Amino acid sequence: MTVSRITVHGDEPYDVVIGTGILGELPGLVGERPRSVAVVHDEGLPEIARPVLGVLEQAGYLVHSFAVPSGERSKDVSVLARLWSEFAAAGMTRTDAVVGVGGGATTDLAGFAAASWLRGVRCVLVPTTLLAMVDAAVGGKTGINIPEGKNLVGAFAPPAGVLCDLTTLMTVPREDYISGLAETIKAGFIRDPRILELVEADPEGAARPDGPHTRELVERAVQVKADVVGADLKEAGLREILNYGHTLAHAIEKAEDYRFRHGHAVAIGCVYAAELSRLDGRIDDALVERHRAVFSSVGLPVVYGADAWPELRSTMNIDKKTRGATLRFVVLDELGECGRLAGPAEDVLTAAYARVSR
Repeated sequence: MTVSRITVHGDEPYDVVIGTGILGELPGLVGERPRSVAVVHDEGLPEIARPVLGVLEQAGYLVHSFAVPSGERSKDVSVLARLWSEFAAAGMTRTDAVVGVGGGATTDLAGFAAASWLRGVRCVLVPTTLLAMVDAAVGGKTGINIPEGKNLVGAFAPPAGVLCDLTTLMTVPREDYISGLAETIKAGFIRDPRILELVEADPEGAARPDGPHTRELVERAVQVKADVVGADLKEAGLREILNYGHTLAHAIEKAEDYRFRHGHAVAIGCVYAAELSRLDGRIDDALVERHRAVFSSVGLPVVYGADAWPELRSTMNIDKKTRGATLRFVVLDELGECGRLAGPAEDVLTAAYARVSR
């Protein structure tokens, strides 16, 4: 059994531990100080939660199990408030810890619950989906959704560690696994083109958790995120590049009442951002078409409804990158290099959307 450790640097450095069958590494990430551990887990993953609870109990912790709804339904203030009450009933103190087990929504919620309980307790995340491994669980962004938008309430709170046991990927439904590939491919466009080459060489293999390059794809995507957030935790500048494609993606998710898979929205959003980059004279047609080809090759969508544009355009005004009345986008200057596009003309925004609509 080989274990990879990727360190996320910064004021509070931590390791992302990657491997197969490595649940035994979890107590080491939780540490010796906590007496009690609150395990916040997706209610739909009992077969994964049970071994986590068992490993922690065997390590001598007083373990409390708290199930939360699956998916984005968990990222609600009512669920967060319930966790606070359950933490209080369990007697959780400032020296105790929270372990979040599940997909990106669960790790976002668990991280925010830990960050806000007693003004912050230790948190370790055990992502169980590809999307959570390469994106949500790494970087210290935590939060919940409100009716006005996704992730508008939250905190920057780096975990004490992240455990990516690739065994759990075998339980992920195919469409959810493919959805996670969108963030992986995005990392290829913004920072590490080798990711694109691996996907292009074997799209069918890339779309399976038992594919020949799964571990390398996960490690490379995690390394991209670790490098970026280690240099810029609170999105003062560099970290914004991780939002490539997300301005439109988040608008699509809101329009779909968060029933649309995040990765599917990101794939469409990345193609849209590429079209904006092309219209601004930054990249050529070939790189835009490479976006379409790579995302499509693994089964991700690259178009969305033409009649949705007015609603999407309105929603984009409250994107986190917007400054005052100025809409800002992360765009590509070239493969692996990002720039910013501030205040693009309305006809440019509309023309770019026309290229990703049907």
